This record gives sequence, C-alpha cells and structure tokens, in this order.
Amino acid sequence: MKIMNLKITGIAAAMMCFMSANAQIKTPQPSPTAEIEQAIGLTKVEVSYSRPGVKGRTIFGDLVAYGELWRTGANSATTIKTEGEIMLAGKSLKKGKYSVFTIPGESEWTIIINSDPTASTNKYAEDKDVMRFTVKSSKTASKVESFTMLFSNLTGNSADWQIIWENTMVTIPVKTDVDKEVMATIESVINGPSSRDLYMAAKYYHDNDKDNAKALTWINKAVALDGDDQKFWVVHWQAKIIAKSGNKKAAITAAEKSKVLAQKAEYDEYVKKNDDLIKSLK
Repeated sequence: MKIMNLKITGIAAAMMCFMSANAQIKTPQPSPTAEIEQAIGLTKVEVSYSRPGVKGRTIFGDLVAYGELWRTGANSATTIKTEGEIMLAGKSLKKGKYSVFTIPGESEWTIIINSDPTASTNKYAEDKDVMRFTVKSSKTASKVESFTMLFSNLTGNSADWQIIWENTMVTIPVKTDVDKEVMATIESVINGPSSRDLYMAAKYYHDNDKDNAKALTWINKAVALDGDDQKFWVVHWQAKIIAKSGNKKAAITAAEKSKVLAQKAEYDEYVKKNDDLIKSLK
C-alpha cells in the first residue's frame, strides 16, 4: 500500500511540475499598446503606438530629453499606415506603412516619418526618412497621465493628429485630396468596368458553368478594350469561352492569335496551352 501511495504521490508531483513548467503568468503591461483608426476623407489611416504613464516623473526635458531622437512612446516605435496618399503638415505621404520618430523641443517638435516600419532608436537610418517637418508644441489645460494619440477636428477632407502627454500637446495637420479620389471613382464608374474586371468575370462564369453567353460578351469586350495591347492569357480565355459556345472555327482563330502573342512574350506555357486547345478542337 505504501508503494502504491508513493507512486501516486510521485505522479501527482510530476503533474504539478509539468503544469508549473507550462503555466504562463500574465501581468498588465506597463506601457500597453493601442491603435487608432480614422477615415479622413475617403482614406483610412491607422496609428499604432504604446502608452507609457507619467507615474510621478518629469517627462519632457528629463525622461524624454529635448533635442534627441525619440521613438514617440515606449517599446517599439510608433507606426502610421495609410491606405491612400495623405498630406502631413503640407507634405505628401504616399500609401504605405511607416515608423514615426520625433525630436521634442521646448517650443516645437521635429516630426520624422521613416520608410522602415520596423525601425527603432537602435535601428534607425536617417537616409530612410521620407519627410521631416516641425510643429509647435502647446501646454494642456490639465495633466495627461497616459501617453495619448488621437484624431480630432475632423472635416470632410482633414483632421488633426494630436500627440499628448504630461502637460504637452503637438498637433499635426492631416489632409486628403478628396476631390481627386471622388473624380477618379466617378471616372471609373462612368467608363464602366475595366478590361481586367471583364476578364475576371468571364473566367469565373466559365469555371463555374454559369451563363456562357454572358461570359462570351464580357471576354470579347475585354479583348476589345485592350486594343493594341492585347494580352495572350485574355485571348486564350476568349478562345476557351468561344469553344464552349460551340464555334470551333472562331475558337481556333483566337487560340492561334493567343499563341502568337505568347511566343512574342516568350511564355512557353501558354504556347503549349494554345497548341493543346487547337488540337482538341480539330
């Protein structure tokens, strides 16, 4: 019985050790991460950053030195991602994701947008900066404990990106060219679907045994829209859809055209595909 009890005790101890080894202790992050997302005009902008606290410290001019590069938060550098072109303080920023650094000063800050979204103060390359500009700093009416970023003062094509901590705030004006975006959308809708849209729709209909007459209309329009810049893969699918309609002669003609285009492009895969299609139709 003692031996049995010892075995049970040993197994229990082993299980306790295993559970202890695999247990994960979780505690609150001292500088939790945050994301803000805002549509400015028709463009979505996202900012990811961490939120350290004041915790009784003097921040600017002490913990965060004036005149020195700062990751603008804690942990990893702050990042900004924009789904379209925007203007920051009058400077154009193209679609993409960037890291954000700052050089705080007593009365103004230098804002730095860097093309490396994974950059840090230890891994920062000035030659990757896409822009630098300065903005004035101001005092807040009350103390802000947690480092905070937000978008405020929204209009149809602009917003203020605000960086606030302790008793300091800087504001970065953000603008988008809404008129340009709307005009591009109008132009696209008025002109109808693109060659690629028509090609993709026709291909989907063919592959899923839907209305082949519609697929044929769309693929013919796609080829016509391409004009002198016809693409061998689009013409090949035109041949396949024509063949499915039962017009073998026209399908062979299209396949032969696609083959010539593929040969010019030195794309052997489609040369063979067209040869195989032609052979199956004869």
